[in-house]
Amino acid sequence: MQHDAGTLKSGSRPLRNGLPDNIRRLVVKAGSRVLVDDHGRPDRDQITALIDQIAGLHGKGYEVIFVSSGAIAAGVQALGWTHRPVGLPDLQMAAAVGQGVLLNFYSEQLARHGCRLGQVLLTHADLNDRVRHLNARNTIMAMLRNRVIPVVNENDVVAVDEIRFGDNDLLAAMAATLVDADLLVLLTTSNGLFRTEDGRLTERIPQLEDITDETLEMAQGKGSSWSSGGMASKLQSADRANQAGTPVIIADGHQPDILERLLAGEDHGTLIRGASNRQKLRARKKWIAFFHRPQGSIYVDEGAGRAIVAKGHSLLPVGVQRAEGKFRAGALVNIRNAEGRTIARGLTSYDREDIERIKGRRSADVPFILGDRHHVEVIHRDNMVLLTR
Repeated sequence: MQHDAGTLKSGSRPLRNGLPDNIRRLVVKAGSRVLVDDHGRPDRDQITALIDQIAGLHGKGYEVIFVSSGAIAAGVQALGWTHRPVGLPDLQMAAAVGQGVLLNFYSEQLARHGCRLGQVLLTHADLNDRVRHLNARNTIMAMLRNRVIPVVNENDVVAVDEIRFGDNDLLAAMAATLVDADLLVLLTTSNGLFRTEDGRLTERIPQLEDITDETLEMAQGKGSSWSSGGMASKLQSADRANQAGTPVIIADGHQPDILERLLAGEDHGTLIRGASNRQKLRARKKWIAFFHRPQGSIYVDEGAGRAIVAKGHSLLPVGVQRAEGKFRAGALVNIRNAEGRTIARGLTSYDREDIERIKGRRSADVPFILGDRHHVEVIHRDNMVLLTR
């Protein structure tokens, strides 16, 4: 879908530069604070306005994946509770009730526009497992081909700390990566990222090329008891999406017609494009880089780090200095250089104990240490993704 980057009429807001030339598929994430009122109850007028925007884009030929927060708030209201619960079972029950409430309302509002939705509930384990990962992608792509709007949320009923995304900002970034989205829009109650001075917000930052430690320091904390994220969460998720090649806009979800205005090129919020020199990853490399949680780290010497980053070499035993964490062969681990900085991520051929036995040794020595069942590489380059900026 070609967005209009022409000159706006006099009196309109200025256009921004940097949006992709052709945006067809976008992920829209609405945070809880966009969807609920000050008392934590679902704001039906606001939700209706947002659904109307999504339906409008759908009618213009865009493929829209909607990542929705607010299930717990909707469940709390439906159950007649006055406060958000603290215990995990109560939170999961509220989410289970609230999912049905929200989906019914979304479905009713989309039906007014002749649109149909399909619910997609995910856990991190679903995307971590290669087969389930592909199944999730294939299902969402089938929905898009058949003009069904996917509504994505975390499967809170079964998610626990070990498998949950943590917040829907990260889920949205992973959904954007999963479907190769052209744009990720994170809707919140702030018109993007602002510079701070003496703890006060000063000027809006219209565009960022990359997320740095300095950028994260500008982020404000979590906004309310009804939201699980905050600006720092959005920036970290934007960085995740950028690394996979998807630009991100953080914008105010309460602004009228914000989605159409963003796609028309109006300068709202903060556009985070990501560095243009980042590597373009194939599907399997994206799966390795962004859908696993590292189980440990392997520290390498200067020569091995240089060979990995500059020459794209595999990691050999001779370059390994030490390993951290408890992991088995096939686990995802971080590869850290001598300064401790993560330079790559990959699937290890060995468990932690065997790496400790062969670290610093030549590949020719490994059979005498581990026997015939061995690999030449600790991590083969085909199972490795660079993470340097």
